[in-house]
Amino acid sequence: MAAVAAAAAAATATVPAALPAARPPPPDMDVDLDLEDENSQELERAISAIDERQIDARDSSDPMSMRLFYRRLLPWKQLFTWLNQDLPHLPGRNWTHREFAFTLQNDAYLRYNSFANADELKNQVCRLNPSRFEIGPVYSAKPKDRKTVQKASFRPVYRELVLDIDMTDYDEVRTCCSGKGICRRCWAFIAVAVDVLDEALRTDFGFRHLLWVYSGRRGIHCWVSDKAACELGDDARKAIVGWLEVVKGSANQVKKVDAGFTPGSATRSLHPSLRRAIGGEGPASGPLKLAFVDTVLKDQDCFRRREHWEVLLQLLPSGESEAVERLRAKWERSPNRSSLDKWGDVMEAAHKSGEVRSAKVWKPCLEDVILQYTYPRIDAEVSKHLNHLLKSPFVVHPATGKVCVPIDPRKVHEFDPETSCPTVAQLLRELNSWEAKHGGGDSKASPPPPQSNMSSRYATRRRPAAGGERKAPASVAPAASSSTTAAARADWEKTSLRPFVELFERHCNAIAKESRQARQQRFSTDF
Repeated sequence: MAAVAAAAAAATATVPAALPAARPPPPDMDVDLDLEDENSQELERAISAIDERQIDARDSSDPMSMRLFYRRLLPWKQLFTWLNQDLPHLPGRNWTHREFAFTLQNDAYLRYNSFANADELKNQVCRLNPSRFEIGPVYSAKPKDRKTVQKASFRPVYRELVLDIDMTDYDEVRTCCSGKGICRRCWAFIAVAVDVLDEALRTDFGFRHLLWVYSGRRGIHCWVSDKAACELGDDARKAIVGWLEVVKGSANQVKKVDAGFTPGSATRSLHPSLRRAIGGEGPASGPLKLAFVDTVLKDQDCFRRREHWEVLLQLLPSGESEAVERLRAKWERSPNRSSLDKWGDVMEAAHKSGEVRSAKVWKPCLEDVILQYTYPRIDAEVSKHLNHLLKSPFVVHPATGKVCVPIDPRKVHEFDPETSCPTVAQLLRELNSWEAKHGGGDSKASPPPPQSNMSSRYATRRRPAAGGERKAPASVAPAASSSTTAAARADWEKTSLRPFVELFERHCNAIAKESRQARQQRFSTDF
């Protein structure tokens, strides 16, 4: 028994803190640690069988961890400024008449909640401890008082224009993942979608206040907070979605792009926003053409398998059946030909058709192929109606434990959904480490989960200095030893959540500043 204890102590000295007793055993861990002949090698194999991401997700969705996150880390002040769109300490109708909905831990769904200020919302969230909460529109009356007014007079009057992109809509074109899965490779489809939509919303519609938020699992949301966007009715929202929606059709429909081209027509009149997205040749290529080559052809190799290149052949000009059959025969003879080579074969066939037919027949079809494989795939129903609710920024995805963080559209290609987004468990560990080093904190906070190996490429993690190693079991340090500077610092500033909140804060301040300037201008004109 002494040998067993010594071996276990030697092994655990190099691994994270022991798992709490309440945690269920990790999957596929078929090792009996009570055997007398247990050795350090078997213990190491048992520890290596632990799935760190599953543990992190489970710890993050733990009710106690969620309550700590709501109480200490969620940026309530910034959330209030964003939705209030006015003075930071004076709630207006955009806040007091705003609907909030809660999904509780038992999946109960509570709608039509409204609050007088940010503290009321925070207190209610901490009391209910929901798995997430959603943001709805501003109503003509306070949602909590809806039963005291006539039904016809209770209606949504103000709401951010929202867009939703879900990775599952790309299952027919991505080859690396499917369903609920997502990785850095297929994130490239979402990244180019952000490039295209951000440019279209700013350039074609003149919107300025766009907030892109990672959904916490396999998608991204866009919130447009310009006053003109928030005042749009349902018909106007449907019109904007119709403008932005290019890829349409069911799963059984082969051709899903209608960009205004009729085969055999004299000219191809492509809308300027689509022409800008596709671009020209070589250095003049737009984001879609670049993504088609780098992501569709090279990385995803979308036309490698027969069922995939048969779809490509069906998208080629219907009047060029001989050329299409030659391509099919060539690819059947060389089944392992890469997607890049197959696309080169298609371009060669277009060139051989002659300059006129290449320009009038082949080029429009090939542009439609690029659009079908790379253009943003929007969930139109999310955007069409004023009364639609959408998950709030900085809530936690219950399946992954990841925080729904804002993303700078200029850095969207650097974001990795697997490693760049912090989890609740990770943030609580970072908070604990910071306070173990500097002192301070909430004495009522319970111990955070054990250290994880997860790293972030998007936000810098703060690590304890040498000699500041915490003792086990770890706990958040009391407030007695905090310095004035440390005490004044918000808890989220002590974690890798900081760059995301600061990005959100700059966005909120820009909205509030524009609102104040508009009010000052209106008052000066009235005077």
